[in-house]
Amino acid sequence: MGTRWLAAAAAAAAMLTCLLTPAAASVAYDHKAIIINGQRRLLISGSIHYPRSTPQMWPDLIQKAKDGGLDVIQTYVFWNGHEPSPGQYYFEDRYDLVRFIKLVQQAGLYVHLRIGPYICAEWNFGGFPVWLKYIPGIQFRTDNEPFKVAMEKFSSNIVSMMKAENLFEWQGGPIILSQIENEFGPPEYDQGEPAKKYAAWAAQLAVGLDTGVPWIMCKQDDAPDPVINTCNGFYCDYFSPNKPYKPTMWTEVWTSWFTGFGVPVPHRPVEDLAFSVARFIQKGGSFVNYYMYHGGTNFGRTAGGPFIATSYDYDAPIDEFGLLRQPKWGHLRDLHRAIKLCELALVSVDPLVTSLGNLQESHVFRPNPGDCAAFLSNYDVKSYARVSFNGIHYDLPPWSISILPDCKTTVFNTARVGAQTSLMEMSWLGGFSWQSYNDDTHFDDDMSFTTIGLLEQINVTRDRTDYLWYTSYVNINESEGFLKGGDYPVLSVMSAGHALNVFINGQLSGMSYGGIEDPRLKYSGSAKFQAGSNTISILSASVGLPNVGEHFETWNAGVLGPVVLSGLDEGWRDLTWQNWTYQVGLKGEALNLHALTESSSVEWGESYPKRPLTWYKAFFDAPSGNDPLALDMSSMGKGQIWINGQSVGRYWPGYTAAGDCGPCDYRGEYNEKKCQSNCGEPTQRWYHIPRSWLNPTGNLLILFEEWGGDPSGISLVKRSIGNVCAYVSEWQPSIISWRTKVNGKPKVRLTCEEGKMMLSIKFASFGTPQGVCGGYSEGSCHAHKSYDIFEKRCIGKHSCAVAVVPEVFGGDPCPGVMKSAAVDAICG
Repeated sequence: MGTRWLAAAAAAAAMLTCLLTPAAASVAYDHKAIIINGQRRLLISGSIHYPRSTPQMWPDLIQKAKDGGLDVIQTYVFWNGHEPSPGQYYFEDRYDLVRFIKLVQQAGLYVHLRIGPYICAEWNFGGFPVWLKYIPGIQFRTDNEPFKVAMEKFSSNIVSMMKAENLFEWQGGPIILSQIENEFGPPEYDQGEPAKKYAAWAAQLAVGLDTGVPWIMCKQDDAPDPVINTCNGFYCDYFSPNKPYKPTMWTEVWTSWFTGFGVPVPHRPVEDLAFSVARFIQKGGSFVNYYMYHGGTNFGRTAGGPFIATSYDYDAPIDEFGLLRQPKWGHLRDLHRAIKLCELALVSVDPLVTSLGNLQESHVFRPNPGDCAAFLSNYDVKSYARVSFNGIHYDLPPWSISILPDCKTTVFNTARVGAQTSLMEMSWLGGFSWQSYNDDTHFDDDMSFTTIGLLEQINVTRDRTDYLWYTSYVNINESEGFLKGGDYPVLSVMSAGHALNVFINGQLSGMSYGGIEDPRLKYSGSAKFQAGSNTISILSASVGLPNVGEHFETWNAGVLGPVVLSGLDEGWRDLTWQNWTYQVGLKGEALNLHALTESSSVEWGESYPKRPLTWYKAFFDAPSGNDPLALDMSSMGKGQIWINGQSVGRYWPGYTAAGDCGPCDYRGEYNEKKCQSNCGEPTQRWYHIPRSWLNPTGNLLILFEEWGGDPSGISLVKRSIGNVCAYVSEWQPSIISWRTKVNGKPKVRLTCEEGKMMLSIKFASFGTPQGVCGGYSEGSCHAHKSYDIFEKRCIGKHSCAVAVVPEVFGGDPCPGVMKSAAVDAICG
């Protein structure tokens, strides 16, 4: 879709406005909640970003979100994906925003559209197109006329498109909320008056776009009426809107944290995540959005940071590959069911808060004498608490909240996980037969230019590539001492980031790279010069442009110097201001070696491992089945991947994760460094290959390896659920029993992936089983017929359920002891 489409959309929107206007808005708000068609709604939302998955994945992701109890799908709008060059618009394939929203509508869900157009999102340049940086006189996100003109134009175009497609709620569409800007409060506080004027202007712009739905500004305490200010964070129970007539909304409940190359992979226990949501709801919150509900993949060069990994899994309820992450998805589903049982009370009145102990309290919602809902909380991070409420005793695990829809019956506790656990497997499908082509450090005259001094990388490349070559020459006198057996001189290079390889006379001399905390780097290494003229070639590589910070349009990358040679007879020599020759990108990029039509334009030879600056090519057939696919890249160093011309993204297994990967306890406040994995290992080993990118046969796989990895170790793998487990106690709260008003018992419920069934029972015990999924063992109490019922009910079935009662297991194996059932089944 180009400018013609947008012009037509704007005209259509103008016509529609004459016929149907949002003056009598069908979406409004008051101090309790968002109001849709006159009804207050407690809304559960989840972020799914359309460019981070494929259109073929969207229907399944949306349905799984709905099955998980969501009412709303939230997404950013990605400016740099939609307007890659000024006035040239793109809304196709993974950027088909209209198609994505209509699929959400078809599933019966609402949409929260976060237009921004600054989005952060760990996305390259925070969503801004790089060309924006080069508009004369521009300053980002401040009271700057060139920036405001560009921002208003794009925002208006998006709103016009939505109106032309009848996608706002008052038009019969699913969009019930919009967002302008994003987390601007902290930079506004730092920058003062120009930033305050900009924030007020952004709010005025939004309201003037006349969307007919409420606008929000997250982390923006001074959001002016009628814009609603909202909260983002791991916890938001402390938050209140800036006016008493605005609802309490949480636009980003961080399900964990993003993954960066060189740092451990973060995980957030679902017990704590559920606790944080229940704590927010019991304080009067009425809108909760999980960031992310499905994180997906930073395909191509979309990852920002710098140093954001290609995986954007985010430890979300639906994993990067589109599979349910259990028990996170199931436990949150049960939480949502429990909250919805209380919805009428929650959106009708404010809670009555009563202390039940030093670290315990109740929040009671009683809209009328016949209706009552309660939340019982234990904030103690170490101990269980027995509390008395309405004349009944309740046992509360540490750091947990129990939900009682009738102020009597516990249907859910945030720390008691009854949902199944699924163990993921990455199964080997085969390796590849490789050919290689060596990129080189010799420049073509028509691709290079020479100037005095060092140039900033992004100004030269305009982010069309990760790579920029810097080349200069050094003359060494034959009388130099090191040529007679002394130490080689030392070359020192200062760079603004993000990584570089140094070549002396065409041979790799060394490499260096920055990190997610500080992208700057210093290279220092021996320079094996010879007498006469020597070539220094530096390949500088960017690893994503900044996505957060103040005025990051001014941030730099590349070799800015000084570049110094020390250890010569003369002492040291500054090379910074001599002639440097530049080449944008790689020779293989100029030849489009990753493209289907151009991969045969050069002569590929035998594959050599451990060789830097090497392109690798292989063909493979798509494996049978529907399991998600990935490449195991653990044997490689650093580079990029393409499948049939589509860019999977950057890989960097050579950058192992450094950090603390100690034990994880859900109790107590969470932060992104509390529960981590992959220490001492590659931050990311598996790289998602979408099934929709593959042909049945003859798929082209292209790699560019910067460092010199071993492609013989690469394999194609499939991701699937191997084991499904559950651990359910006799006292486990039961939502289903409360719904049906039956004093039923909790049940073990197991489900395999779609199209698969349970093949065997690996473990089963009713009594006092020990351990975790994949490692259960019998306790001192065990019913000897534990296996029988699971084999009868589950083998050969896609799903099964077994009540946790003694008679089902042949009688009570240990009367007077509170028992549990644990089961571990194999799906296939």
